[in-house]
Amino acid sequence: MLFFGIAFCLAITFLMYSLAYPIKYKSEVVSAAEKYDLSPALVLSIINVESGFDKNAVSKKGARGLMQLMPETAAAVSLKDGFDPNALFDVETNLDCGCKYLRYLLGLFSFDEAICAYNAGPTKVRSWLRTEKYSSDGITLKEIPFNETRDYLQKVKKNNAYYKSKV
Repeated sequence: MLFFGIAFCLAITFLMYSLAYPIKYKSEVVSAAEKYDLSPALVLSIINVESGFDKNAVSKKGARGLMQLMPETAAAVSLKDGFDPNALFDVETNLDCGCKYLRYLLGLFSFDEAICAYNAGPTKVRSWLRTEKYSSDGITLKEIPFNETRDYLQKVKKNNAYYKSKV
């Protein structure tokens, strides 16, 4: 009886982790992450927090697809004339634009600040870094003024810790 109890608990735990940390589009994520020298775990983490792996997700502000990109950001990143915002519902296009944008942010900021910029935008993060209340050195945020961005950073980091053991 004890064996079945333990097996049941393990099965429930596995199910809970599978629901909280799904892995979809793994080969596409790995390919896009490698193209832009990113950790697949980080990309999976952002996707999980941004869209829950829903390739058709649309935010209240208009961000689209897996990595929840604004059409204007994706158009700028893609460097294509006449970028079709509906292309962001295509998994590979979304991952390519999202990973390229994430690589760009990681070139501008340190890790935590780049993740904050993915959520709040680089202009906001730059303004926070220029404000002594939020940054003492202009490089690292000691305080994040937006609750949403603070929570976002913590979720991405928690997801990243989990996904590192899976990909």
